[in-house]
Amino acid sequence: MTNRSTRRTVILATGASALLAGCSQYGDGDSSSDSSPKASSGEQLATTSDIPVGGGTIFKEQKIVVTQPAKGDFKAFSAICTHAGCTVNKVADGTIDCPCHGSKFSVEGGAVKAGPAPRPLPAEKITVEGNSIRLA
Repeated sequence: MTNRSTRRTVILATGASALLAGCSQYGDGDSSSDSSPKASSGEQLATTSDIPVGGGTIFKEQKIVVTQPAKGDFKAFSAICTHAGCTVNKVADGTIDCPCHGSKFSVEGGAVKAGPAPRPLPAEKITVEGNSIRLA
């Protein structure tokens, strides 16, 4: 009896390893398994003039996206895509966009506008006092 590895087995194992390694390289390499601390409650993220009406700003270090869907209406969401844990990288044309697999989320409520993300971006709590936007 011989113990032989088929070429197919080797190729499949190599391909799976490459696929897994490739997924961790999307975007900036950031993923939800990153253990860096999130922003602390009360920390100022921005001023109201920093957030464009109809758009938003990504705070990569805090892993938060703040949007202003309509003048004076500010929302905040996790910046971590619900599909593969990549950090979103753009807010444009009414959506928050993930570079990894093309998921898009609404600036109004974080709802999935284009998949493969299975769930909306989770809401984050912020407070707006005067022109200061802070984590709640």
